[in-house]
Amino acid sequence: MKEKMPPFRKKKNKTFPVKVRTLDAELEFNLETRSMGRDLFDLVCRTIGLRETWYFGLQFIDAKGFVSWVKFEKKVLDQNIPPESPATFTFLVKFYPEDVAEELVQEVTQHLFFLQVKQSILTCENYCPPEASVLLASYAVQAKYGDFDEAMYKPGNGMLPIEELLPQRVIDQYQMTPQMWQDRIKIWYADHRGMSQDEAEMEYLKIAQDLDMYGVNYFPISNKKETDLWLGVTALGLNIYEKNNKLQPKTTFPWSEIRHISFDDKKFIIKPIQKSAPNFVFFSQKVRMNKLILDLCIGNHDLFMKRRKPDTMEVQQMKAQAKEEKARRSRERNKLAREKQLREVAEREKAVMEQRLLQYQEEIRLANEALRRSEETADLLAEKSRVAEEEAMLLGQKASEAEHEITRVRLTALKTEEEKVQLERKTREAEQLTARLVDESERRAAEANRLKEELLKARLAEKQAKEKLLEFLSRNYINSNVQNMYPTASPIMTVQTDLNALRLDADPSGLSVSDLTSYDLVTETDMQQLSLEIEKERVDYLEKSKHLQDQLRDLRSEIEVLKVGEKQSEFDLIHDEQVRMGENKYSTLKRVKSGSTKSRVAFFEEL
Repeated sequence: MKEKMPPFRKKKNKTFPVKVRTLDAELEFNLETRSMGRDLFDLVCRTIGLRETWYFGLQFIDAKGFVSWVKFEKKVLDQNIPPESPATFTFLVKFYPEDVAEELVQEVTQHLFFLQVKQSILTCENYCPPEASVLLASYAVQAKYGDFDEAMYKPGNGMLPIEELLPQRVIDQYQMTPQMWQDRIKIWYADHRGMSQDEAEMEYLKIAQDLDMYGVNYFPISNKKETDLWLGVTALGLNIYEKNNKLQPKTTFPWSEIRHISFDDKKFIIKPIQKSAPNFVFFSQKVRMNKLILDLCIGNHDLFMKRRKPDTMEVQQMKAQAKEEKARRSRERNKLAREKQLREVAEREKAVMEQRLLQYQEEIRLANEALRRSEETADLLAEKSRVAEEEAMLLGQKASEAEHEITRVRLTALKTEEEKVQLERKTREAEQLTARLVDESERRAAEANRLKEELLKARLAEKQAKEKLLEFLSRNYINSNVQNMYPTASPIMTVQTDLNALRLDADPSGLSVSDLTSYDLVTETDMQQLSLEIEKERVDYLEKSKHLQDQLRDLRSEIEVLKVGEKQSEFDLIHDEQVRMGENKYSTLKRVKSGSTKSRVAFFEEL
């Protein structure tokens, strides 16, 4: 019975709405009903400016709930898409390169790969060890926020959201707070200073492509013994995995050994190039997956052969443009780095001058304070001197009165003997009192003389302090140029003038016309040194890779004590055993690829 077409598919409607999701945007189109899958794909590529189209495809969930890819040679409406309006597709990576650094040319291509690989790691579709997850998170933060800035980074400001940087599986496996994870990410994030967004994304992909599950499309299959296995379709060939281990393939068949692939119902037949080798036969579990498996095999095989041929003119042009653009951006970054360095130097010098100005102002304040205290001390000494003089005059008057009293007493002493004795006694007392008053008068006079001398010394010190202050201000603030231009300027105005002169003298760019010209010209010497630079980059990359491995090993050891054993997955246990044995993705592939095709087919049959 013929199915009814949804309203937007009726022939009277010449267009129908389409929504295409990329990992960072949503695109909406009105597509003609007769449009082919290639038309929709090309429209999306033109819209996002993508030229390396051979890695991507349009994925959708068909009307029966199965994952499908849009076929370019068929009409969009004839591909069993759901009846909902608008028709929804997802623009995703379908085929992976063998080496991202060598094959991905455009930045938009690198960015789309970065977003998809990052999502697959965060959703645990692609297993990533905890220590590698932290390193990848640091590159993701560098790509999003740029260089690390301690002033901008503050815990709790949402700059390092752990749930958006680390797989939940990793977070649950360790007794660590979000702040502890952030601190470890921050250590590596700070090391990436100077790295641009595209460089950070490329470094992310370089590390991610070494993960065991990177770029592998898994399908459940069985051999003739009906053993449940996994078929992994990759850029290098077909891998066979045990049911409980998607990390380490048991055997592999490179595309260079495969001549033809076909299927009949659930049976897949792969014919090797080696004529003496038997056919490699396996059975899929779902017939609907067969076309998808075949489509991925054909596409990966075509790209495998294409990589081993000279680049097309289009690829050569893209690589040349990318190289020129990279060189231009490198020159701009170097120029900006120099300007930033000069600006930082000028700002440091400005800060030093401002600090020096504050120091001078503090010294002036202290000198004025000392002068004020000297003036107060001189006034106090003058007051004491005046009081001492008044006391000396008073004592002198008392001594004179005592002498008059003695004379009067002597004149009256002749009256009687008793009076004489009494007068003698009084005379002695008066003489003693007079002697004390004379001594006190002499002491007060001496003290008055001493205070006068101190007053003279204080006024002399005040005069010297004023002269020293004037000399200090003249030495630090007044120069001949400022006196000529501003004869009445104050010392503080002079220092500010010096600061302004310093700012005006600083060259904002630090580059002359000849310097700029030299950066825009590519000389023959640069071309001759290109091979040496490439070799140097190789050596630097190997050293950096070794450094990263050391850092990853240190972080693994550091957080090992915080691991929660019962929350370890099967993949974690397999990876730990792989690390203990000293194996990695490439050593495993090399090992399982050893031997002839015939022996590997026989090994597969015995699994």
